This record gives sequence, structure tokens and C-alpha cells, in this order.
Amino acid sequence: MDQRLDQRLDQRPTLHAHLAASPQAQESGAACAAIVAALAGAARSLAGVIAAGPLGSAMGEAGSMNGDGDVQKELDLVADEMMRRALQMVPVAGLLSEEGRGPEIVDATAPFCVALDPLDGSANLQNNISVGTIFSIRPRARDVISSFFEPGTAQRAAGFFIYGPQTCLVLALDRRVDLFVLHPASGEFMLVQRGLRIPPDTAEFAINASNRRHWNGAVRNYIDECLMGAAGPRGCDFNMRWIASLVAEAYRILMRGGVFLYPADARPGYREGRLRLVYEAHPMALIMEWAGGAASNGRSRTLELSARTPHQRAPLIMGDARAVRDVDMLSEGIEPLYESGDAPLFARRGLFL
Repeated sequence: MDQRLDQRLDQRPTLHAHLAASPQAQESGAACAAIVAALAGAARSLAGVIAAGPLGSAMGEAGSMNGDGDVQKELDLVADEMMRRALQMVPVAGLLSEEGRGPEIVDATAPFCVALDPLDGSANLQNNISVGTIFSIRPRARDVISSFFEPGTAQRAAGFFIYGPQTCLVLALDRRVDLFVLHPASGEFMLVQRGLRIPPDTAEFAINASNRRHWNGAVRNYIDECLMGAAGPRGCDFNMRWIASLVAEAYRILMRGGVFLYPADARPGYREGRLRLVYEAHPMALIMEWAGGAASNGRSRTLELSARTPHQRAPLIMGDARAVRDVDMLSEGIEPLYESGDAPLFARRGLFL
């Protein structure tokens, strides 16, 4: 390895050093830090399995469904097992995984519960697109199971690993969002950027435009105004991005700015949104807010929402705070969020007209 690179790495804190210095670790008896470190160890191993791709033995269909009815891939189950095995070594009271039926009690005396999507976006692997692991850490309630049905504001930490050109960890801890990159030789996650802030007023949006006919009037109006470009009410030309990988979309917003929209729509199975509230929308919302952005379901702040069921779905609008606010304002008076007809208020005018 280049000697200059070695010298630069020596000057960067490792994840373990960063966690040891965390006020959160001191307040919680290091339990929260231990959970993050355990997940990082599992992510390091999982990154190797993913990098092997078709050369490995876990790239096929599992022939089963998870607790919410999605078809599982072999690698979904491998990722789930890796994360579970790592979390058995640290103080975790309860666990909710996308691949499980519901919340599970691990050690009822431990201080924290963990909700996670072990391998978000696994369907993208065949296209060599970045995938990830999303996690949420929240204090144990008196009843362990009820911990997962509290609002997202209860979260103590959250983050995601993204397995792409680099394996990265985006960590929301101590009311700050930091970025770590896995060093391929040492196997250590190294701090590369402290206190990430979403760049404001970036003229980019991410949405699956093929579903336009199913959106409600507010979402259609917002996207139509963006598409009008400099001649429209927003006064600038927008770019559209759509990766169809939640972790990749979130990472891009943290680096470049913009807004991501996965709204509820009129299709069966999408009327309450598609992303899972507890282990996808909640952790992403915490990351966005602590990085200076916002997240909502199109009307309400995502962190104030509580789940009714373990795998409850929710719409998610996240990213630049102003853009999220604009979508929320356009949604006022539209009931329900998935109504596909144009509301009279928006039939002839948008937010600026």
C-alpha cells in the first residue's frame, strides 16, 4: 500500500476509538457503543460475502418469505444470521428484524433494543447496485416488546452500512451524523467526515416516475413543478435520480443534497406506503434530521409516528428540509395520502401560484 495513504490513515480515528470517546457510551455504560461495534463487525464480514457476488454460494433465491410476505434471497438469510450472531454477544434486550416474524426478547435486562433491515435492497445485487444494512437503537421500555411501538423520537442512535465501491458506515450518534469507511487491509472502519450536513437547495429529486398515475395530487404537483424547470414556479432546472436502493438514495442526499420521495399511492399494497416504519423510515428520519434535513410521511414528521404492527409500512419523504416542507404543505387538505385524484385546491395551481 502507498506509504502516504498509510500515514493519512494513521491520523484518522477508528470507529472503536470514536465510540470510546462518545458521551452516549459513557451515559449508557457503553452498551450502545458495543451494539454499534458488534454490527460493524458483522457488516465487515457481510461486505466480503457481497463482494464475492456470483463466485459465492449465497446469491440464489431462498424459496421462503419474511414476516411481511416478501420473497427472501439466500443472502437475506445469511445477513440476518450474521447480524443476529453479532448481537448475541452484546447487551440487547429485544430484536426486530425484517427477516423475522416479529419482535424477539433476547435479554430482558439489557438497556437497548435493536431494529434492523439486515440487507436492504437485496434485489439490486444482480445488477451490482449498492445495498446496505439499516439499524435503529432505542432504549428498552418496561415491556421489551413495546419498545418497538414507540415514536421514532425514542431512538438513541441509528445508521446504515452501505456496500458499494467502498463499504461505509453512516452513524447517527450524539445528535451528530458521522461517516466511516472500511479500510480493506486493516478491517477497521475509519472516520472520514464528522458532522455531515445535507447541502441545501440542491435541485435534485428521486422518485419512481413510472408510478405517476398512482400518486396523489400533492406529489404530482410537486414533481410537475420541478419538471417545469427554470420556466416554472421553482425557478431552476432539476435533475431526477432514482437508484431504487434506500441506502444509496440516502447516501447521495447526505453527499449532494436533494429530496427522496417514496409516497403512498393508490395501488393495492401501497396505500400505507411501502417502506417499513420501524427499521427503515425511523432510522433514516433520525439521520436526516441530525444532518440538518427532514423526513415526513407527506404530512407528518416521521419521527413522531408510532407503529401499530412490527412490519408496518409508511410513506417516506426525506432530504432537504425545505423540499420536505413543500411536499407537506401541498398535502394539506388531501385525504387520504394515497388518493390519486387531483384535489380541487391543486387542480389549477401549485405552492407558488
